[in-house]
Amino acid sequence: MSFSDWRILLFLFVPASLLAWIWLRDRLPGLGFGSDRRVALPQDFGIASSGRWSDLFIRVFQSSFPLMMATAIVLLAGPRHLSVPKAERELTNIEFCLDLSGSMSARFGTGTRYDAAMEATIGFVEKRAGDAFGLTVFGDQAQHWIPLTTDPSAFRCSVPFLNPMRLPPGYGGGTMIGLGLKKCQEVLTTRETGDRMIILVSDGASFDLGDGKEEVIGKSLREDNIVVYSIHIGQGITPPEVSTITNITGGKSFNPQDVQSLNGVFHRIDKMEVAELKQTYAEVLDWFGPFSIAGVSFIGIAMMSLLLFRYTPW
Repeated sequence: MSFSDWRILLFLFVPASLLAWIWLRDRLPGLGFGSDRRVALPQDFGIASSGRWSDLFIRVFQSSFPLMMATAIVLLAGPRHLSVPKAERELTNIEFCLDLSGSMSARFGTGTRYDAAMEATIGFVEKRAGDAFGLTVFGDQAQHWIPLTTDPSAFRCSVPFLNPMRLPPGYGGGTMIGLGLKKCQEVLTTRETGDRMIILVSDGASFDLGDGKEEVIGKSLREDNIVVYSIHIGQGITPPEVSTITNITGGKSFNPQDVQSLNGVFHRIDKMEVAELKQTYAEVLDWFGPFSIAGVSFIGIAMMSLLLFRYTPW
């Protein structure tokens, strides 16, 4: 424990002197107000008690007043202590890039590809509490739907609004993966702290990749320290252009064939991108709590002394 201004503690000699007077006034000459103040009253045929217990209680109650003063002095000195260093979770900024083309309404398990993708995404988000998640949707166009947030409820609330069968024209006409990745890049580059990751969920080939465009996009993402993971939930294998982007950025491509394997892919990504912990430094914090409790206790004892016990010389 330390104090913001230890010199104030020098005033503790005042309550210390008062405590010495209360407890030692009968034993040390020169402190005054000792046995010479006592008055013996005659009692006919009576047995007078020593009064030692009463004297003890009176001195204890009287001590509450200088102890109140001592507590106030300590509080004015500003008691402080060091906090316990904690392991703080490193933030990972994860942007989901979701395909909303018409083919995402095709059957996949008991629902559609879109249903399975959103359910697996929500499970992944809820499992990685502490990270920041965003959602960008694309078809012929791309739009930021959920800004980067640590609140997973935003994903569950968006499920009924993004169903490909209910979207206005402009989203279901094609698959523009390159455009979607660029939109995600715009969001992630605004975050100065934490890792950056894109999880691409699509079911078809892209209209705006090929002829070396995928290499340009991949290198641009790598320069911004963005890792891309691709989940192709359609029939066939992952388009080679998409695999090129994931390889350049240090990510990986997956091709789940059912709902169980889709959930397994998200679980595998979670294991590959393990959240890192960093040790924080101890901070200097005010430590008024214990002394405030002590001060209130002394005030209570002092109030009781005014009602129950007080010193009188007769």
